[in-house]
Amino acid sequence: MQKLIIQGGFPLEGQISISGAKNAALPILCAALLTRESLVVDNVPDLQDITTMQSLLQQMGVNVTTPASSRIELCASHLTHLVAPYEMVKTMRAAILVLGPLLARAGEANISLPGGCAIGLRPVDQHIKGLQAMGADIAIKHGYIQAVAKKLRGARIVFDIVTVTGTENLMMAATLAEGITTLENAAREPEIVDLANCLRKMGAKIHGAGTDIITIEGVPVLHGGEYNVMPDRIETGTFLVAATATGGDIRLLNTSSNLLDAVLDKLTEAGAHIESAENWIHLHMTKKPQSINLRTAPYPAFPTDMQAQFMSLNCIADGTAIITETIFENRLMHVQELKRMNADIEVEGNAAIIHGIPKLDGAHVMATDLRASASLVIAGLTAQGETLIDRIYHLDRGYENIEGKLSALGARIRRTTSS
Repeated sequence: MQKLIIQGGFPLEGQISISGAKNAALPILCAALLTRESLVVDNVPDLQDITTMQSLLQQMGVNVTTPASSRIELCASHLTHLVAPYEMVKTMRAAILVLGPLLARAGEANISLPGGCAIGLRPVDQHIKGLQAMGADIAIKHGYIQAVAKKLRGARIVFDIVTVTGTENLMMAATLAEGITTLENAAREPEIVDLANCLRKMGAKIHGAGTDIITIEGVPVLHGGEYNVMPDRIETGTFLVAATATGGDIRLLNTSSNLLDAVLDKLTEAGAHIESAENWIHLHMTKKPQSINLRTAPYPAFPTDMQAQFMSLNCIADGTAIITETIFENRLMHVQELKRMNADIEVEGNAAIIHGIPKLDGAHVMATDLRASASLVIAGLTAQGETLIDRIYHLDRGYENIEGKLSALGARIRRTTSS
């Protein structure tokens, strides 16, 4: 099993490039199912979830090639197997994103209920409700979503809760539906805008992506195209928090400050000096960070995917902070691991109260989910002594070569394999 070993106490300094966004690339890869022509996707990160999605699409009959680094070409001219089996999707909840495209293009789909990180319930009822409103017959049997639709029809769909994958799934399905579909209470994340931009390049008619009302006018067919995936705002935020926590000075290339206003506001509140231009962000930290209260909420508010990283920052900040998690009910599991490093944290319901201390202690800890892994890396970078992080396969699902990038910034970090 692979582990990370970190020797803490060294500030991050230098510059690195940010990878493409996993959460944008995954639905864009699924968009290839909507056309018989080739879709070429650039700036795709080299991650385990991306590899899993490629394998899933290949077993459905999609021809997938990687002509160059970060570039994937997909051609779904002949779909042969309209099933997403449990064995292939049990580690990746994004597999649900093949449901809408398959149903719209092929008229049927048999999709295993998705897995992923154990951070809380991720119900697919909003996906099912929306597709049923568009005329699909859906049943859940033996852990699979079995869906059939001779032809999807446009509909007005109001989400009961804001759902990113639900918005993406129904937006893709609606591109080939008859008539006009309106998605209300839609998610507004930048990754949804990125998917909409890709679909428009393929000939889709979509208006309002990035707002809470998205309108899609169905077209008979979509064509192929070429698209460049947006930068990963969560990777960007993670490195910025790491630099703030270690008293660093870093420049991040191939990213944009427009993608994470709420995160940058909180880092400035912590004491970081931040400058940015069209495709770079520079952060310089000259003093001990101040504690920051935050509350997660759907975009454009503070992202749940950055909550764990900020908790590690608060552990060594001056003062006391309260972090409230409103999105996932189990997304405070990293607290126990941080307490192994002598963090002073109390949990009350969905809130954590963090009392900053001068230094964390290096310790043997275990990652419980993707973003918790990142929080432990940040904690290890600030701690005195050595930190060993187990179960880093979670980390590899969402961060491309994180130890290589951190090493380039001066971190003492290495990967090891042990039984």
